[in-house]
Amino acid sequence: MDNKQIAQDVLVLVGGEENVNSVVHCATRLRFKLKDAKKANRAGLEAHEGVITVVESGGQYQVVIGSNVNEVYKDLMAISNLDQSTGEKEESGEKSSFLSTLIDIISGIFTPFLGAMAGAGVLKGFLSLATVMGWLSATSGTYIVLFAAADGIFNFLPFFLAFTAAKKFNTNQFVAVGLAAALMHPMMDAATAAGNAITFFGIPITLMSYASTVIPIILAVWIQSYVERFFTKVVPEFIKIILVPLLVLLVMVPLTFIAIGPLGGFIGDGLGYVYSMIYGLSPMVAGAFMGGFWQVLVIFGMHWGFVPIMMTNLSQVGYDTMVPMLLPAVLAQGGAALGVFLKTKDTKMKALAGSSTLTAFFGITEPTVYGVTLKLKKPFIYGCISGAIGGAIIGFAGVKNFAFGLVSILSLPSFISTDSAIASNVMVAIIGTAIAFVLALVLTLILGFDDVIPTVTAATTTATTEGLNNDTDPSTYIEKEVIESPLTGRAVLLKDVADEAFASGALGKGMAIEPTVGELTSPVTGVVTIVFPTGHAIGITSDDGTEILMHIGMDTVQMNGDGFTTHVKQGEHVTVGQPLVSFDIEKIKAAGFPVITPIVVTNSADFLDVLTTEKTELKGKDYLMTVVI
Repeated sequence: MDNKQIAQDVLVLVGGEENVNSVVHCATRLRFKLKDAKKANRAGLEAHEGVITVVESGGQYQVVIGSNVNEVYKDLMAISNLDQSTGEKEESGEKSSFLSTLIDIISGIFTPFLGAMAGAGVLKGFLSLATVMGWLSATSGTYIVLFAAADGIFNFLPFFLAFTAAKKFNTNQFVAVGLAAALMHPMMDAATAAGNAITFFGIPITLMSYASTVIPIILAVWIQSYVERFFTKVVPEFIKIILVPLLVLLVMVPLTFIAIGPLGGFIGDGLGYVYSMIYGLSPMVAGAFMGGFWQVLVIFGMHWGFVPIMMTNLSQVGYDTMVPMLLPAVLAQGGAALGVFLKTKDTKMKALAGSSTLTAFFGITEPTVYGVTLKLKKPFIYGCISGAIGGAIIGFAGVKNFAFGLVSILSLPSFISTDSAIASNVMVAIIGTAIAFVLALVLTLILGFDDVIPTVTAATTTATTEGLNNDTDPSTYIEKEVIESPLTGRAVLLKDVADEAFASGALGKGMAIEPTVGELTSPVTGVVTIVFPTGHAIGITSDDGTEILMHIGMDTVQMNGDGFTTHVKQGEHVTVGQPLVSFDIEKIKAAGFPVITPIVVTNSADFLDVLTTEKTELKGKDYLMTVVI
């Protein structure tokens, strides 16, 4: 499906632009902050061909798209005004817990530049490999240039954090970067290196290096947001553009050097100390826990809470022990997915399992977990068990990571240090990860899982082969749901509809009707899952789980509701034949739009087949389709 179409559909299904406070994306997800999550159509999103699943966690409404999320995000920004927002305005009446709020803040700050940071981390790891193997000298010009490319983003991390934190806290991004620049100014670095005691109007300043630090700048920008709001209220309008930034800098820079920076450093030291203490009690137990439960934390979005700890470890002691323990957790899900690929009889699941095995190698596990292992349940458990064993091996060996990046096969060079032998670090990581991958594969193949292939009885097979596209009595089917015609008019094959999305079956199997009466009724008994504000389309999920989309006319969204009157609301339970929408056929035609109306089963892939009528003329409540389960 076209990325732009996915973006348009997702925006509508999350409740429209007016329901979105902000949106960012990570490696696979669009992370929405919604004003009211109840207005989003979760069933419609999860049924959409371009969406893997939906996760509500950490105060975010996360729509999992897959590897093409970056392109979908760009199209989303292009068709909306969401990119004009400088931050989030919390308008939802719902109160989030402290943990959810904290996770949301961390993910919102790190997500925008996570890709750049991961790429730089991989380059840094490969430079370590090149020097250990003797391919490059650490004093050569080539190494120096590449190291600057790899290390720059980490050394000047406060600049990046200042920019994204300012967006998250809805404050001036350029003033925030100016604040970070002051913290890392060469004069301050020189004073710190020389150990000179300096004061600000007699108040002593605690000198420290802010290179690669995380918490001090985030705290400073958070407080900046309140200081800026105060000055914005009291400064006259005609001079705000100059005076507000001036006053904010005059207050925030000294305040950060005197109090906020040292406090942030203290908090960072505390996080590092707590982690080191827990890890020191038993590295093996720590590895087993992180390897076994990491993907569970990812599912709930709680993994973001560990990012500052990883960064703090790297900035304080020059290495981190957490990332190596996570690698088996990631690759084990890939092993389980490979087992599903080899064992499943379902062609769609086989294709998804094969592709998601490859993405897991590169640290992208959402398609693997949501589309394969978690969906089948048992393979996910096998992956967690295997990840725990691999993590325990790596934890016991004390494997270290020397550069931040996504947890993937590309992380391995980052486990190399010029001061450590490959065999003592990287080889153990490879062995532990390989054990996790192979064990998950073997467990999936031997212990198996409940496959997604539907059970086909003899009677069902007969009905499918003999009853396809005819009006055989639906009672001949073993398991089925009958869908009645919601319109009176001429029946049209879906492939003859002048819209590629419907004609190709991309939105699901079904029929189309060219109505002669302007009233759309419910074809099933169920719940209204979506009512477009313009009234031109409506979705229903039957009581038996069939998801039906009815789209009145082609491109009629452009009429902005003129000629359409809706009679139901989202979430309302309706019965067969109940009026849903009234529409003016002549007005639609006069506006230059076709009135042909597709009726499609959007979750067709969940069923054995969708059988359609052969009648050419239909009346309301006539037999239209049968969903064979």
